[in-house]
Amino acid sequence: MADDLQTVLPEILIAAYAMLALMFGVYGGKDRVGGLLLWTTAAVFVAVALWIGYGPNETRTAFFGTFIDDGFARFAKVVILLSAAAILVMSQDYMARRDLLRFEYPVLIALAAVGMMVMVSAGDLIVLYMGLELQSLAMYVVATLRRDSAKSTEAGLKYFILGALSSGLLLYGASLTYGFAGTTEFAGIIAAVGEGDVPLGLLFGLVFMSAGFAFKVSAAPFHMWTPDVYEGAPTPVTAFMATAPKMAAMGLFARVVHDAFGGVVGDWQQIVAFLAVVSMFLGAIAAIGQTNIKRLMAYSSITHMGFALMGLAAGTAFGVQAMLVYMVIYIAMNVGTFAFILSMEKDGRPVTDIDALQMYSAKEPTKALALLVLMFSLAGVPPLVGFFGKFYVLRAAYEAGLGWLAVAGVIASVIAAFYYLRIVFYMYFGDEREAMDGGKNPVLWSFLMASAVVMVFGVVNLFGIEPLAAAAAATLVN
Repeated sequence: MADDLQTVLPEILIAAYAMLALMFGVYGGKDRVGGLLLWTTAAVFVAVALWIGYGPNETRTAFFGTFIDDGFARFAKVVILLSAAAILVMSQDYMARRDLLRFEYPVLIALAAVGMMVMVSAGDLIVLYMGLELQSLAMYVVATLRRDSAKSTEAGLKYFILGALSSGLLLYGASLTYGFAGTTEFAGIIAAVGEGDVPLGLLFGLVFMSAGFAFKVSAAPFHMWTPDVYEGAPTPVTAFMATAPKMAAMGLFARVVHDAFGGVVGDWQQIVAFLAVVSMFLGAIAAIGQTNIKRLMAYSSITHMGFALMGLAAGTAFGVQAMLVYMVIYIAMNVGTFAFILSMEKDGRPVTDIDALQMYSAKEPTKALALLVLMFSLAGVPPLVGFFGKFYVLRAAYEAGLGWLAVAGVIASVIAAFYYLRIVFYMYFGDEREAMDGGKNPVLWSFLMASAVVMVFGVVNLFGIEPLAAAAAATLVN
């Protein structure tokens, strides 16, 4: 029992911190402690991430194999915690000036982080669902933090209703899987599945669970909530949705298909490849007509999840490595991009219309250049880091015999380049307009510049994430 508790100690610590913060918020003057709790939560996330990252490099299980602490889980947890900490720090000014910096915000983010950490360590269908729902319930609430806004309330309601539907699909798939495998543990399921013909019921279970996971990563055709929720939620919440939960959901998807269905790669490979193709093309084409930058980033995230799923579809250790590298690069790009979006203001009011960026380079040349680098990286223009992320997943798909999927990825990437380059065109060659206010927030400026610098100088060795991702993938696909 002591060993079990030690294995889940990072999750226990953050959960205990969230409950203490809740008590402190209630009894310590809830209107005054929001900012303090936000910074404390970010510091706790960074401390736990460093602890996990520099901890013992071994595979441990807890509670009879239902919780797995291996290299793959640790890699995903470090990315989740660091990205969540970055978004919290970035959101402080925005939330404070709009009277949204209540103590509940960092507490809910902490609870969501616990759910995400449980998701990537799940070794059992019940634990998987517990982690998923803890993350989802916290996210439903933070999406509606702006209670006086009809759009924000609508976003949260849509997210909740469609999230409940996806949870139902996932539970139905899990119950079918349990019925045919006779166990909820991934180790038992993979033994029941074997490597031959899969019972039809198990295959249906896999399909329904894949639909539930596709909703969580906002992969088409289960993407319908994404644009509305991205637009309606407060911008820092949108930034959070676009980063940490995506990593958690992709990690969970990879965990289930490899740990529970690793013997029948050919069966789930078709499902994941289908999701990848539909996501890449739907996101790339639907974003072309968008004028709201948050909706554009929603469709952009759908496209990028398609590329990440391409790596997963390979069904190999290198495919998982490519997916992990891609997710880290995607999150780094999104942190910088949302730092810029958070700084888009006019007369103290947030601006989300892309037209507002017309000739932005004349007023803010440094920020415009940083955004140019990020847009080029999101589009996959060499030699920026975003190009290498795409190259990795394309190579993984090609080496796994999915050449057609790699070709589809290249075509989708060319289509998607249009709307990224349109933003650059507006900033440098657009019509003269009354400019937005110059961003005066040093925190947002720092994150924007750091992200742009990473996109340029990360090409040297991808800041060393390559061998870490390879080691993480090897512990999952063994």
